[in-house]
Amino acid sequence: MDTRWIFDGHIAGIGTATGLRAVVGVWQRSPFGPFADVMVQLPSGHRLLLAPTEEVAGFISATYSFDEVTVVDVDALLADGQLTLDAGPLRLRAGIGGRTLLGSALRAVPRRLAVHTAWLRAISPVASVLSPGARTSGTAGSGRLEYYGVSDLRHISSAVVSWDGVDAGVLAHIRPGVTFGFSSVPPRPSLARVRTTVVEPASDPL
Repeated sequence: MDTRWIFDGHIAGIGTATGLRAVVGVWQRSPFGPFADVMVQLPSGHRLLLAPTEEVAGFISATYSFDEVTVVDVDALLADGQLTLDAGPLRLRAGIGGRTLLGSALRAVPRRLAVHTAWLRAISPVASVLSPGARTSGTAGSGRLEYYGVSDLRHISSAVVSWDGVDAGVLAHIRPGVTFGFSSVPPRPSLARVRTTVVEPASDPL
C-alpha cells in the first residue's frame, strides 16, 4: 500500500524588490496538526526552510530541496484579509486582495475533483501554461510523488517584508521562480487555497 500524507490549508507566494522570495504554508489540517512553515530563497539563490519542529523539518526537507534547515518558532495568522508571519529572521505583513481570474475558474471545479490525484496528473501540463512555473503533480524528494490541488486563488495586494531586521523591499513578482521542488508558485504574489498530497509508493516485493 502507498503511504499518503495530506495537508489542507493555504500557500502564499511573496516576492520583493531585493530578490527575496518566500513561500508560506499555513496548514489548518495535516498529519502533524495545524502548523505553518516558510521556504525562503535569498537573492543569492540560497534556499532555507524555517520549520516549527524537528519532525516537520525532517518531513519537509526529505520532500523538498534546501541549502539550510532551521527550526524556529513560526507564528502565522491568516484572518480578516491579512497574513502576518514571524519566523526567526523573517517578518511579513501582507494584505490579501481580490480573487484572480484563475481563482474564479478554479472555484467552478467541484473541490472533490479539484484535489483528486488523477485529475491533478491530467491537468498538470495545462497548469504550467496558465501559470508559468506552476505544476500540479510531479516527483518530489525521497522517491515521493506530490500533488497540488488548488481550489481558490487571491492576489496579495501589499506586503511589508524584513529579513534579519532589514527591509526586503516593496512587493514584487516572484522572479526567477523558486527552486525548492518540481513546481514554483505563480509569478504574481498570491494566496492559494490548497490541498497538498504527498505519496510514497509501496516498495515492490522481492
